[in-house]
Amino acid sequence: MAKPTVGVMGASVNDALSNAERNRLTELAQTLGATLARRGCILITGATTGLPDMVAQAFRQAGGFALGISPATNRAEHVHSYGLPEEAADAIVFTGFGYKGRNVINIRSSDIVIIFGGATGTLNEFTIAYDEGKIIGVLEGSGGIADHIREVLAFCKKATGTVFFASDPETLAERCLSALNSQ
Repeated sequence: MAKPTVGVMGASVNDALSNAERNRLTELAQTLGATLARRGCILITGATTGLPDMVAQAFRQAGGFALGISPATNRAEHVHSYGLPEEAADAIVFTGFGYKGRNVINIRSSDIVIIFGGATGTLNEFTIAYDEGKIIGVLEGSGGIADHIREVLAFCKKATGTVFFASDPETLAERCLSALNSQ
């Protein structure tokens, strides 16, 4: 079996209101990245900044391979037009599809999708993953849309995705990977 691909979708800005909260989110990102690397996963992000980038940095430091999916057509557009970092991943796929098109590729390329904080773009990624029946892990307590996914699910009229909730990144990763291994 191929290595599991885990997409981490979340806030492109660590916009916590206090230094203590910023530090807590950084610790969550570092733990999540290191855990996924130890489990032999391939990480997928939107080749972006913020929380997914912090996860990718920890993941790569722990020896994992991170793939970034860019909304841009090429490296120059990625850096200069979108303002995204070149060093966000070990390899970057340039889709040329903009943010929404990139989101579909992110989700379809991921066996597991983890929601970490986030706003409108992360909500879009969640709804794609849920509608397509993905295994989804929600890092509760990470702020943003992640802390409102239970409310979103209350409005969904069909159970298509498998959704796990945990406030501990290691527990969340284990639950999601166990679900993948049992498929």
